[in-house]
Amino acid sequence: MESSHSPKERILRRSAALFHTQGFRATSLQQLLDAAKVTKGTLYHYFSGKDALGLAVLDRAKSDFLATLDDVFANRSPGQGLAAFLDFVLKMHRGKGFAGGCLFGNTALEMSDADSRYAESVEQLFRVWVGRFETVIRAAQEQGELRGDISPRNLAVMMVATIEGGIMLARLQKKEGPLKACLDGLKTFLGLNTK
Repeated sequence: MESSHSPKERILRRSAALFHTQGFRATSLQQLLDAAKVTKGTLYHYFSGKDALGLAVLDRAKSDFLATLDDVFANRSPGQGLAAFLDFVLKMHRGKGFAGGCLFGNTALEMSDADSRYAESVEQLFRVWVGRFETVIRAAQEQGELRGDISPRNLAVMMVATIEGGIMLARLQKKEGPLKACLDGLKTFLGLNTK
């Protein structure tokens, strides 16, 4: 495992911040080098080019996100886990001042028609995310924690799409209102009963 102070880790961390706010195409190689305080030779020692770095940033972000999902759902009932995740999303984006949005949603919008490698990477993350929600929703329905009249798969897709849409609107307006409305609406629609 790389040290958190290694040039590779610094490149990944600083590049992630730029890609997240500026996008992959709008971020220049020089901006990446300046942000990471490395030479072109150092960057190319670890990554074959900007796209290889971009895909590595996405892979790291996916691993981090899935670990966060695991943490949020740990030691909670399924319904409590869903409610906690919705609360986590609002808190996280509030802490960022609603800037940057979601790296995965941003990448889907920016790159899905331009580069199949990015599209496949993000699609894989969304597939896993929907699958995890589907499993948790099914368990919550079985325990009577949320409505049971809609398939877990459909509810999982709806949740992910609503979260992503709320994040996008909050980023656009730099206000929590749109995201909070989406998340509160999900709780009501799902009939989350976690008390």
